Amino acid sequence: MGKFVKNIDEFFEFCKENEVQFVDFRFTDLKGMWHHVSYRMSAVSRDMLANGLPFDGSSIEAWQPINKSDMILKPDVPTAFLDPFTADSTIIVICDVYDIYKNGLYEKCPRSIAKKALQYLESAGIGDVAYFGPENEFFIFEDVKIKLAANESSYRLDTVDGEWNDDKDMEFGNMGHRARTKGGYFPVMPIDSGVDLRAEMMQVLEDVGLEVVLGHHEVAQGQHEIGVKFGTLVEAADNVQKLKYVIKMVAHLNGKSATFMPKPLYGDNGNGMHVHQSIWKDNENLFYKQGEYGNLSEMALHYLGGIFKHAAAVAAFTNPSTNSYKRLIPGFEAPSILTYSSQNRSASCRIPYGAGAAATRIETRFPDSTSCPYLCFAVLMLAGLDGIKNKYIPVGPMDEDLFELSLDEIREKHIPQMPHTLREAVEGLIADHDFLMPIMTKEFIDTYQHYQFERQIWPDEARPTPFEIRSTYSC
Repeated sequence: MGKFVKNIDEFFEFCKENEVQFVDFRFTDLKGMWHHVSYRMSAVSRDMLANGLPFDGSSIEAWQPINKSDMILKPDVPTAFLDPFTADSTIIVICDVYDIYKNGLYEKCPRSIAKKALQYLESAGIGDVAYFGPENEFFIFEDVKIKLAANESSYRLDTVDGEWNDDKDMEFGNMGHRARTKGGYFPVMPIDSGVDLRAEMMQVLEDVGLEVVLGHHEVAQGQHEIGVKFGTLVEAADNVQKLKYVIKMVAHLNGKSATFMPKPLYGDNGNGMHVHQSIWKDNENLFYKQGEYGNLSEMALHYLGGIFKHAAAVAAFTNPSTNSYKRLIPGFEAPSILTYSSQNRSASCRIPYGAGAAATRIETRFPDSTSCPYLCFAVLMLAGLDGIKNKYIPVGPMDEDLFELSLDEIREKHIPQMPHTLREAVEGLIADHDFLMPIMTKEFIDTYQHYQFERQIWPDEARPTPFEIRSTYSC
């Protein structure tokens, strides 16, 4: 699938052909959430598309103070696509944020940071393009209930896939075909009840410009995956935003709820965002060297060594929720041991099997979709480039089942691990962020770590859980 428009002239022609009534300008915050403002088509001018439109930056969490709130949305016109869900014909345009006070791309705009990362790759003389291929897993639930108060907290998630529904009375009878815990990988209908829903999602994804490869039921109850083609760093991050929007909306319009939350179900697999990566220069894959382990070049190993060297700081962006670390425990295909292996999915980095010169890449398996994709991909690449610069060597390869190793064995073998909590990750970022400074400012890093403590870490650490009440109430 190609781009729908290439420039402002084509934009207006496309809008006329599709009788567009509204233009929806979208941008991304620190959490990776999309925000938008809709203009009447008649109010959108060439000057607006070329020079941007004003908005209030102080109303976005952790952005501007009220006394310096005026900012500019800079439309990236070739990103335009028709919104498949609005009643009136609406075209969506993804924007960057421009800082009028510093006369440049805003230092806290994730998409702007991703663009700067690509510029840094080229200026460093290492490569001219970086390809990223994310795999976003998600759950579909039919009912979601949440309660959070000073004296009580509870949640209840329900999916027709859930084996807890085996004895439930249902309107048309209980058919009993369910995936079971850890039993959902690749079953056919009637166990896989999401075939038609995924098919609709895949078709809509293609309508908005993504090249869809596959779709299937995943391991957990109610869990699914839709695979789309890789892209350049910014393009791939744009595609994640579009994919999450489409999947959530198609589910919503079918009376269901989609979530990319890493670990919604206790005792079953969680949602990851495995990220495939490679760097190219002059149409040559710099990660490929025939005959080496997994056909990986020395540069690729150094790149991976940089990611592992800075793993805690990297995790602050690739796994930025407290729930992220409930997924990263052994036994649920969510690796936390920092080594690499060809084909072995228990390692934090897998080298896909049988890849030739064009397809050789690394697959980091620890990230998840609570990450802002622009920040996730940029930080992975910056850590990797630092690894290339300093020739870091990752531990490995290790081809055994790492999930079978005891904690003592991991320590005896001196195998590094991912941080176990978001606090560890953010404290790692505080201690180790020089590798990010070529494109990130100290103000951004300070804002990000304070935001994580105030919005995620402290509220989570301060709140009793039902498990704690049950296990300690009678002590």
